[in-house]
Amino acid sequence: MTPFMMHLSQTIRTYRKMSGITQKQLADFAGVGKTVIFDIEHGKSTIQLHTLLQILDVLNIKLKLCLPGGQNA
Repeated sequence: MTPFMMHLSQTIRTYRKMSGITQKQLADFAGVGKTVIFDIEHGKSTIQLHTLLQILDVLNIKLKLCLPGGQNA
């Protein structure tokens, strides 16, 4: 597991638990299967960007893209 995926999976799990919702509830809110949430929280690295963005949106997590050379998008 890459350091990014480890950090991302831990962040999603932490925010989900802080929100007091189960993996199943998060999956329902994001419109994905419960297995997707389980996989993400366990560091699976083959996640579709659209799916990840749906989950992050439900948890109100903002993703910041940093481009090479220090430019932010």
